[in-house]
Amino acid sequence: MKSFEAAARNGSFQKASEELFVTPSAISHQIKALELFLGLELFRRHKRRVELTSAGKEYLQSVQIAFKELERSTQKLISAHTSGELTLAVAPAFLTRWLLPRIGHFNEQYPDIESHLLSHNGLVDFDRDNIDMAVYFGHGDWPGVETHFLKRSELIPVCHPDLLAEKPINKPEDLTQFPLLHVVKRKDEWRSWFEEAGAEYKESKKGLYLSSGLLTADAATKGLGIALADVNLISDEINSGQLVVALDIPLPLSKSFYLVYQKNRAATYSMMVFREWIMQEMSKDALSK
Repeated sequence: MKSFEAAARNGSFQKASEELFVTPSAISHQIKALELFLGLELFRRHKRRVELTSAGKEYLQSVQIAFKELERSTQKLISAHTSGELTLAVAPAFLTRWLLPRIGHFNEQYPDIESHLLSHNGLVDFDRDNIDMAVYFGHGDWPGVETHFLKRSELIPVCHPDLLAEKPINKPEDLTQFPLLHVVKRKDEWRSWFEEAGAEYKESKKGLYLSSGLLTADAATKGLGIALADVNLISDEINSGQLVVALDIPLPLSKSFYLVYQKNRAATYSMMVFREWIMQEMSKDALSK
């Protein structure tokens, strides 16, 4: 079958012999034996070339599919038993806020896997960088990668519990009693949240403007105001009591978290078990570990 596939693809017994490192007569003999076995003519022989018959064309498609499946299964088997390392690229906020508090659980479940975690902004060049997988945040439409949906992002207002002891928050307008914490490059988030809550956006106190959501969440833990934070990234602070949900009205975002790796790459054992683990972990309630 290898002789048949090579000859059919090249349109030549000579080229097939060069590819498979055998003589042209060996190729001819193998194909003749295959035709006798099938009881069908697969090639029309011409002086300097060969041409597939209709039966040969039909058979070639099936043989190539079988070879691809065999190659895929072989690579999967080899990968599953040869790789005990995993190199993962993650945005800094996701790494520090979500992954690091949980990676110990993964290591306990899979002590044979050596994990390498890289803080990485932007997209990964899988052709150049020695990276197995990455966690992206966006719409899931990146070229050249396999994507696995992890979780949709949503923002909720959070603050230090002492703020609620001063003045209770029962409705969206009550939030304006306190300074609102803003991300500089995302100035419309609070306006969008108030629209989602069906309330008028009007700040009565000047809030702080910081360069990232990581910093606004930190500022909220220090009692500096109320932040809009991704519920997936503040579960530690919520569970420890450093932050409380000021009002349980989430603002759904169009972007989500995705696990990605290079398209058409055979996943190693380490990649497969990490994919299963992170998808299971992120399916849980963000505020309970």
